[in-house]
Amino acid sequence: MTPAQPPTDPILAIATAAGRGAIGVLRVSGQGLAPLVQALCGRALAPRHAHYGAIRNADGSAIDHGLALWFPAPHSYTGEDVLELQAHGGAVLLQLLLARCLEAAAQPLTGQTAPLLPRLRLAEPGEFTRRAFLNDKLDLAQAEAVADLIDASTEAAARSASRALAGEFSRAITALAERIVGLRTLVEATLDFPEEEIDFLQRADARGRLEAIAAALAALQARAQQGVLLREGLQVVLAGQPNVGKSSLLNALAGAELAIVTAIPGTTRDKVSQTVQVQGVPLHISDTAGLRESGATPDEVERIGIARSWDAISQADAVIFLHDLTRRGQADYEAEEARIAQRLALGDPARLLHVHNKADLRPPTGLAEGEIALSARQHLGLEPLRAALLQRAGWQAATEGVFIARSRHLQALRQTAAHLGQASALVAQGDRALELLAEELRLAHDALGQITGRYSADDLLGEIFGRFCIGK
Repeated sequence: MTPAQPPTDPILAIATAAGRGAIGVLRVSGQGLAPLVQALCGRALAPRHAHYGAIRNADGSAIDHGLALWFPAPHSYTGEDVLELQAHGGAVLLQLLLARCLEAAAQPLTGQTAPLLPRLRLAEPGEFTRRAFLNDKLDLAQAEAVADLIDASTEAAARSASRALAGEFSRAITALAERIVGLRTLVEATLDFPEEEIDFLQRADARGRLEAIAAALAALQARAQQGVLLREGLQVVLAGQPNVGKSSLLNALAGAELAIVTAIPGTTRDKVSQTVQVQGVPLHISDTAGLRESGATPDEVERIGIARSWDAISQADAVIFLHDLTRRGQADYEAEEARIAQRLALGDPARLLHVHNKADLRPPTGLAEGEIALSARQHLGLEPLRAALLQRAGWQAATEGVFIARSRHLQALRQTAAHLGQASALVAQGDRALELLAEELRLAHDALGQITGRYSADDLLGEIFGRFCIGK
């Protein structure tokens, strides 16, 4: 499915964040905006130059003095005419400018009766970038990178989003798609000239070419997986009995006193969360209420907190099961540990990490392979824990080749890999399966096209751009 045609209504929006600021930006995009420029600025503007002057009311008085930039189509962000006004960043002032734009659009030019821009309206979330996509100024992966660059929570994520916005991810997808198309073209040609009685698969080295394409796809998937981690991070939950040191560990990892720490069991009643970064990967760490039998506490609030702890655990990417070294060997403590471990084991064991706290008070002994000992209070042993979390996530040392990616990109790449796998199986059947082989190659190519937007449903576009901020 190809993208729909861009709408023709001119749009405008305040492009800076709400609230007071030194500068506020208002942006207008559409066709035939030159008369609006004249009405607001009192003169024509040279393209792609900053002009300082008054932004005027209908009576010619100044609303404010600032900069006006004029970008005639198609040399603009959206591919349409774009007017950008940079004024002082007061909320009331920007609303006055917004109202003035709508007023000017509704008035006719001197000597005419028709309104200047009768359909000028406020932009929807992400509509400027959506128009850039529909006007072929950006592909879909680049458009998503715009939002990812704005939302980046770490330096590594910002740099990776910038690479995706520059087209690095899209070029890799396009190169892979071209290799698939090249092989598919040979298959289709053979189907069109069956009288040539040649062993196509052997002569074209279809098996070798498919293997090379699959290897390139696997490398691309690995890079995209790293990009997803940079964008979305890892949801980590600290779980364990009361007073094993979960709140102290959260504070140690965050480098700040976020959670209250006392010797009173059940101090933490609700989830306390903080995002920290390790090697540029955001770790969304949540401290939860201490786990114990719900009947073991008469406190209704604590019981609700325990229920929420189990809910958070069920949704986590990684669970740190924190143990107290100073209570090892105590019968009631060990019995509760066994009960909690049994319930945790019902989920994905690969996401479970056993960590033994208070190593400064009791030396760790008899730990199983992969288990970690540390002291949250003394900030000892935190680096092995951070490394283990990254390993659980599948993170590799960040390189300049990592670009930001999304879960939908991984899904499309997995679909492509599945179709290439089917194609490889068909190659083994020889030339009698050429039609099916051509179809699997087509499906693989279409799956890749979903990433850049060549084949995207309108509802997918609405979901993607609906998450953008107004004015972008």
